[in-house]
Amino acid sequence: MTSSSPPAPTSPHPPRPPRPLRRLTARRRDEGHRVASPLELFFDLCFVVAIAQAGVELVHAVAAGHAGEGVLNYGMLFFAIWWAWMNFTWFSSAYDNDDVLYRIVTLVQIAGVLVLAAGITQGFSDHDYLAVWLGYVIMRLAMVAQWLRAAHGARGAERTMALRYAGGVLLCQVGWAGLVVLPVHARAWVFLVMAIAEMCVPLYAEKDSTTSWHPHHIAERYGLFTIIVLGETIAAATVAVKSALAEHDALSELLPIAAGGLLIVFSAWWIYFVVPIHGHLRSNRQSFLWGYGHYLVFASAASIGAGIEVAVEEAVGKAHLSTTAASAAVTVPTALYLLTVWALHSRHFKVGLAQQLVLPVTALLVVCCTFLGDWAVPAAGVVSALAVATGTALTARTARRERPEQAPAAAA
Repeated sequence: MTSSSPPAPTSPHPPRPPRPLRRLTARRRDEGHRVASPLELFFDLCFVVAIAQAGVELVHAVAAGHAGEGVLNYGMLFFAIWWAWMNFTWFSSAYDNDDVLYRIVTLVQIAGVLVLAAGITQGFSDHDYLAVWLGYVIMRLAMVAQWLRAAHGARGAERTMALRYAGGVLLCQVGWAGLVVLPVHARAWVFLVMAIAEMCVPLYAEKDSTTSWHPHHIAERYGLFTIIVLGETIAAATVAVKSALAEHDALSELLPIAAGGLLIVFSAWWIYFVVPIHGHLRSNRQSFLWGYGHYLVFASAASIGAGIEVAVEEAVGKAHLSTTAASAAVTVPTALYLLTVWALHSRHFKVGLAQQLVLPVTALLVVCCTFLGDWAVPAAGVVSALAVATGTALTARTARRERPEQAPAAAA
């Protein structure tokens, strides 16, 4: 006969709602059941609007034969989008109290994202970054307000850290004004200098005290954003195929591209989420490298969708570039994605040389697919899918080998 513990007594009174305004204090790094909030999910979703605009402009630039300029502009604008997202993500992991003021300031940041998205076309076509800069001003001033509020509720080294963040973000925002007031030929150098300065702010701010970011929460936020970016890739490719079918009725040319692109995206999702990366994020040194490296993960994942659109336009004769160049628009970002995910994620969980070589070799084979003409994209999709199958088989074989070794120890 078994016994069970008595149920907890229920309170006769309903729980009191939290106060509208609360002190913005640091949350614990070991807090249990920490997951992304609805506000964070809404924040991520709004950023996709800006990513989609940047992708559209990249397609236009590459299809028109201006790939070099298009990639440079895309890299600059995507950095602005990604960096603003990352600043809020790490801050919210440490200080989210979800009160009224916190929500309002976050919604202001979302408004800044939409202003930035509205200015992306002008930034690409005319190198006019006024709207982008104004959107950034809105987002970053809201971020400064959050850090000042965190400093108000902190003491000692933590307060100093929060003030350093606020001052660093504000100072960098002044520097970004160079994209508006300086001559066009100098703006690429302004971007390079300010990007380095921005990435140095967290290193300086947290040299004496670190924020209490939550490893599982951070891993989940990055994973969710990866899903959103890959979803945008599928949406962009679907629209491109639909438009081409409506205008040219070229199903035989488009079906292999659509199938290959779908295999690439499915494989990209599988490869990213096959390992529990939150167990690797234990120190600021690891987290900074991992967090900064995701610029390439997100940018390459979004570029795959743009590349598929370029391949579709080339297949129906709308793009002013060769088949090889159009194929490279898909295979190069795919290879970059595979390499960066391996470097940041997978290599920490691989056992043996065979497992370690799967993704680097796959990236090389995907690049080689560039020269297969009209079958480049479907071939790259098959290679990516085979990489997933190979990695799964090698992992299963390793697990089978470990089980007999663990059985005698368990029996003893």
